[in-house]
Amino acid sequence: MLKIRLLGLLTLLLFPLPGYFLIHYFQHIDFFEFVQLKHIQVIPIGFGLQFGFVFAFIAYLFMKSPFFDQLPNKMDRIIDQLPLTYLDAFFLSACAGIGEELLFRSGIQPFLGPWVTSILFVALHGYLNPWNWKFSMYGLIVLPFIFIISFGFIQFGLWFAISAHFAYDAVLFLLMIKKKKDNYLLN
Repeated sequence: MLKIRLLGLLTLLLFPLPGYFLIHYFQHIDFFEFVQLKHIQVIPIGFGLQFGFVFAFIAYLFMKSPFFDQLPNKMDRIIDQLPLTYLDAFFLSACAGIGEELLFRSGIQPFLGPWVTSILFVALHGYLNPWNWKFSMYGLIVLPFIFIISFGFIQFGLWFAISAHFAYDAVLFLLMIKKKKDNYLLN
């Protein structure tokens, strides 16, 4: 359990570093501009939370279709193997939301644009696999979410993207933990 929490912490602390160094070196943006602390506003965060929450439920419904029954979901396996708590779900979601969005939205997207950055994001998560088209179907569910986050970053800022990512991950984690507990109680 400690390993998964440590991975979350590493995502939070180390993922942003290449993005920051890239944007700082080439565009001379300081750390506070990189994390957009001056732009933390309730409305974009609220929009992000709502969007991530709704899209996670839509994605979950798609993932529960018979088509996906034969595909082992990486996250389902992790949840089944680890005694994750609901608090762990929120912690890991916050780490991924902050760490990955700082890297991809603040660090990479200014250079590659929203389209390429979105595809790169989903591909690096392993969800666009040319050798396994069925597994790539999950990538096609996630890709519109990431596209919207990328364009939302342009319109509403980093904290919209972070809050949407956090909400999406948190909902899916919570649903998977609940499913595991329900299955345990049934057996």
